[in-house]
Amino acid sequence: MLSLRSAAVLRSELEPLRVTILDRYFVAELGGPALFGAAAFTLIFVATQFLAIGKLVSQQHVPVLVAIEYFLWEMPAYLLLVVPMAMLFGTLLSTGRLSSESEITALKAGGISLLRMFVPLAVVGLIVSLCSLVVQEALVPLANDRAAYLRESAIEHLSPASSSLSAVTALPGGGKQVTIAGGLDAAEQTLLNVTVLRYDAKQNLEEMIVSKRARYEPPTWTFQDATTYHFSAGDVGETMTSPGTLSVDIGERPSEIAKRSLQANDPENLSRSEIKNALDTATLSDPQRRLFTATYAAKLARPFTAFVFVLFAFPLGMRRIRGGGAALGFGLALAIVFVYYVITTIALAIGSLALPLAGIAAWTPNALFSLIGLWLLRRASAV
Repeated sequence: MLSLRSAAVLRSELEPLRVTILDRYFVAELGGPALFGAAAFTLIFVATQFLAIGKLVSQQHVPVLVAIEYFLWEMPAYLLLVVPMAMLFGTLLSTGRLSSESEITALKAGGISLLRMFVPLAVVGLIVSLCSLVVQEALVPLANDRAAYLRESAIEHLSPASSSLSAVTALPGGGKQVTIAGGLDAAEQTLLNVTVLRYDAKQNLEEMIVSKRARYEPPTWTFQDATTYHFSAGDVGETMTSPGTLSVDIGERPSEIAKRSLQANDPENLSRSEIKNALDTATLSDPQRRLFTATYAAKLARPFTAFVFVLFAFPLGMRRIRGGGAALGFGLALAIVFVYYVITTIALAIGSLALPLAGIAAWTPNALFSLIGLWLLRRASAV
């Protein structure tokens, strides 16, 4: 008898978590408009990229296939912008249709609250946000990696010694290794005129390796005809020349070094882990450190824009607006997105001014739109 009572209590507690026909219905209603919005917003980005591809082919004489490949590798970053917009558009349209046909009114008359109707959409928004975070950290850095390689090797036609490159790697015991190269031959995956400096925990120079060429052979680098200098108490000690090859772990792949050299002042193209590594190397200037810190915090907040837009759009979509349909929803979504990203840009600028404000500024747009969404939801529930 006790077990039956316990089972009944457990079932009553889990009842709100059970997926119902209502949940499936709301998710199905959201799916169509959201996919349509994703296709429409993606088409806008694709149209602008077609112009860029045409310019690369006609003015810089880049092969068509290379230009298309470069465009495709840049698409994952654009998709991170499209997904929240699609969720906003889908929620506005689906909620607007249910409201205009009095389905929401009927559900409220049946004792179902607006909060309960919002639950399936909230779950979808949260899942989409988490997926966006995974894509941002796992897929986008790899895509940017490849795009940077194409830009340097095939599009900008940089000569092997066109720019100075550097990499900093932490060593066991608190030391560090600094690699400086005169340039990167991207096609050959080779660094030119390479110098590797190794410091101990007290930042005293212990060893220096000099080589004209270092070729990347995963997972390490092979230095050709390298000369190694050992230092003791600031004086040059033993000098050793390796006539063959010498394996040295620089800590980064060629594409990572090239990407950082091309995007050293633009942390937007880096993952949070790459930004953290840059912050840990202590090679950034104070303005760069503030910008990287603000972007590091912002990149955690941005993927949850999808959830915030669902929360904001759900009560907004129930407001009766005559006419317009999809066109009105599309225009309203663009207006909301514009306002949101203006606030995001301002918040990022504020976060870049002072390190203590970085985290607060990063989450301010989400918090602001969430509060407005909750206020609208409360007003709609009271009607």
